[in-house]
Amino acid sequence: MIKRLKKRFALSDEGAKGLIKGSLACAFQNISFMLPVGLLYSFVMFLMETTKISRNNTIFYAGNCLVCAALILICTWFQYNNTFFTTYRESGVRRLGLAERLRRIPLSFFAEKDLADLTSAIMNDCAVLETSQSHFVTPLIGAMLSTTLVALSLFVIEWRMALAVLWVLPVAFAVVAFSSRVQEGFSRRAMSARMDYEEGVQEFFEAIRDLRANNASEKYLAGLDKKIRHVERRAVISEFGTAIFVVSASLILKLGLASVALTGSILFAEGEISVPVFFLFLLTASRLYDPLEVSLQNLAAIIATKSSIERMNEIYHYPVQTGKAELTNNGFDIVFKNVGFSYGNGEEILRDVSFTARQGEVTALVGPSGGGKTTAVRLASRFWDVNHGQITVGGMDISKADPETLLSLYSIVFQDVTLFNNTIMENIRIGRKDATDEEVISAARMANCEEFVMKLPDKWDTMTGENGCRLSGGERQRISIARAFLKDAPIILLDEATASLDVDNETVIQSALSRLIKNKTVLIIAHRMRTVAGADKIVVLKNGIVAELGTHQELTKLNGIYAHMSAMQKFIA
Repeated sequence: MIKRLKKRFALSDEGAKGLIKGSLACAFQNISFMLPVGLLYSFVMFLMETTKISRNNTIFYAGNCLVCAALILICTWFQYNNTFFTTYRESGVRRLGLAERLRRIPLSFFAEKDLADLTSAIMNDCAVLETSQSHFVTPLIGAMLSTTLVALSLFVIEWRMALAVLWVLPVAFAVVAFSSRVQEGFSRRAMSARMDYEEGVQEFFEAIRDLRANNASEKYLAGLDKKIRHVERRAVISEFGTAIFVVSASLILKLGLASVALTGSILFAEGEISVPVFFLFLLTASRLYDPLEVSLQNLAAIIATKSSIERMNEIYHYPVQTGKAELTNNGFDIVFKNVGFSYGNGEEILRDVSFTARQGEVTALVGPSGGGKTTAVRLASRFWDVNHGQITVGGMDISKADPETLLSLYSIVFQDVTLFNNTIMENIRIGRKDATDEEVISAARMANCEEFVMKLPDKWDTMTGENGCRLSGGERQRISIARAFLKDAPIILLDEATASLDVDNETVIQSALSRLIKNKTVLIIAHRMRTVAGADKIVVLKNGIVAELGTHQELTKLNGIYAHMSAMQKFIA
């Protein structure tokens, strides 16, 4: 049962156990609400048998009223504690579990998803499931359990009246249950419209500079306005579609009171039941249907959460990268052996790629755009896993190593720099969290950061703004390079690391790199032939294969792709 609940509602082990406890607590609370009905029935029977109420009788029934109130209070306390508090704890566990899962999922997963979708899964879907578990699921299961117990009791008293009370329940639940496919369709379309709208909003903020530069803001916002209207329309349709079935089921429940009254009248007229029994069933029916009517609405809401649960489970069940925590490499040579790789759409990016990036040397990857250079670098650091072939570091198959442990060997500078809204000092310290201020500043000097930092009002304590918006592209890139210097790992991967630097700064960085790479493995991607001319080995990738391999002089003599790229850049310059 625990396993089924985990899958059905995207829960942890503790969350599934908490769901069971919460459902039982709701059932006991519903049963406690029936106690006054039993007490009232007993009091009516007493009045029918006597004409005088003594002081002891008054004390007895008053005391029982207090006992009923106390039991209801206790059951309500347990119900609240085992539904809401348990759900809040599970919500925290769910968010942490998602974060941990996302931390271990290969980056290929993120290439298939957009940021708005993942953000919605962590924030919106978690909130939806939190509400569902506390307000919908446990009350529904509790209502079903308590109704079953009360129904058994009613059958013991008078089976014909019990049927009059209970016949509406399976009919009402069937109406909502059979509508599940229709409601799922409404929910999926509403979710799709909302995702499209959220993606549009995020894209607008990310591209607002380009939109304004091209006088396209008004047109884009007009399209975004249509998406908002579509979200509103889908929400109304979804709510209306759900309401049709829920209201229909609620009307069927109302027929229960009529059937109890009609059946009871007939049986009483024929002398089959007494007035107290008739009265008891009327009271029971009026109380029994209240939690069930709410539960019907809950059932519709639970059906509507299926798409959120599927999105959660997609993350939970996505294969993670695993491996041994102990590294067994002997040296830091990176060897590609017949490597092939394709993304989820099946398009082959690399085909039978083989080369070696040796320790103490600079190996440059060049070639036309789309040739697979960035993919090769990310495969080398196991951001993705190869489809076939093998990549080794010092003879160790990286697919057998724990990804986070493996990355301790790498310092990586990406083409797209990510900075956090923190100080320059702390943004560089990400390279090594335990580094002292002196070590951070030393690394920053090697990356030529000091030149612009000392001109800032707060120097090293200057806030960079969201994603470094207060800095220029070249300044952000130098901070990223400083992180790599600070980490001082034996393998350095540079993906267009100097693309945003001017010629003077590029010369300074190249000089710093030459000091840094002693006895290290350097794999660099660059489009500027000036940057790679001094590399020990140049690998030319075109259409996913190694088209040329050699030094600058050797490839120039071949008069092939590399020579053509060099000649074109000289001509443009």
